[in-house]
Amino acid sequence: MWTTAEVAGHPVEIYEPSGTGGSGGPSGQQALIYLHPARPELLRGREAFTGIFDELGLVCACPHGGSSWWADRIYPSFDNRFSAERWVVEHVAPWLQDRLRGDGLNRPVPLGLLGVSVGGQAALRMALKYPRVFPAVAALAPALELHQFYGRGTVLDLLYDSKEQCRQDTAAMHVRPDEYPSHIFFAVDPEDAAWYRGGDRLHEKLTALGIAHVCDLSTSAGGHSWEYFEHMADRAIRFLAEGLTKAKHRLL
Repeated sequence: MWTTAEVAGHPVEIYEPSGTGGSGGPSGQQALIYLHPARPELLRGREAFTGIFDELGLVCACPHGGSSWWADRIYPSFDNRFSAERWVVEHVAPWLQDRLRGDGLNRPVPLGLLGVSVGGQAALRMALKYPRVFPAVAALAPALELHQFYGRGTVLDLLYDSKEQCRQDTAAMHVRPDEYPSHIFFAVDPEDAAWYRGGDRLHEKLTALGIAHVCDLSTSAGGHSWEYFEHMADRAIRFLAEGLTKAKHRLL
């Protein structure tokens, strides 16, 4: 059920569900892209995620973004030609859509974005920037205020020239009141001291702008950890599946 492909010079692991439940499947219309944390921790062997993919018939592509933090900045350790964000948007997404069509028809295929931690903030940022490509997004423990880690010796110091430049590229700064994903979900454990306030602030901003979203800032299940990610996986993936179904119907 797991295979690996090369897309524009970088590996992408893809999970195809074993059953035919739901409206997706290997050549169906429901699929998502998973963005990993700062370290390339993917979903192979994580039954909390793949079990729901099987039940719902969801295809999941897991690109390897290395330590790029999925930023839209050239990071030579990842690639000299394009940023990790551009790779996902301009290469991985079209590749996955072509794989899913399967019938030769050039019809739109809505994709979902799922991310955890650093991948969670990137999923929200990309969906907010490209809502027509990614109408549904779910982020678990998203590292939203990543600029707070600028100057601490992380990859961010190489990607951005200043803390303010980094802040300007956070998900919250890409919110547009006139165009946004139709289905937005994010959740942060209240014990997640580093990232909780960022989730709360994004919730406040979206609410003030009247942008529909669902967030969970009260469920506690292990802080910033895989215990929490796996505890919330079922809710996040079902949210994506529902959003993709509605997006598909709008396109028909």
